[in-house]
Amino acid sequence: MDYSLAALKLLCVQLGSARQTTSQNAFTLGGILFQRAWLQGVLVSTPSFSDGGRTARLQLDDGTGVAELFISGDFLNRSWETGMYVMVVGGYFVGAGDAPMIKVHKIVDLSPFPDRESMWYLEVMEVFKLFYQPLFEERD
Repeated sequence: MDYSLAALKLLCVQLGSARQTTSQNAFTLGGILFQRAWLQGVLVSTPSFSDGGRTARLQLDDGTGVAELFISGDFLNRSWETGMYVMVVGGYFVGAGDAPMIKVHKIVDLSPFPDRESMWYLEVMEVFKLFYQPLFEERD
């Protein structure tokens, strides 16, 4: 994982436009190279454990789509419940299904802060207009 590449603040629907590069185990979105994504949304499933209980899958819905989350390590010790509003940063992967997949590096329960959900959409719009859109326009 190349941590010099920023984790892009994105909506699930935007991950559908990401394309895998031929090198660096990375993806590109409108010319922006990335390996990690930053998402926020509501958990719509409880953990489904695998690998002898060492990993678990969750589903996150951000209102534009659903992403599969893979958690391991200390994150398994937390109680993740349907309806929790969470922030997730992790490695982005394309799997066999339609849903984007995130190998979680950081997950935080934001449920105690109900204003975070409405602010998230504004943050994503702002970062797109300030940073991502100029790069998209350069390519045209």
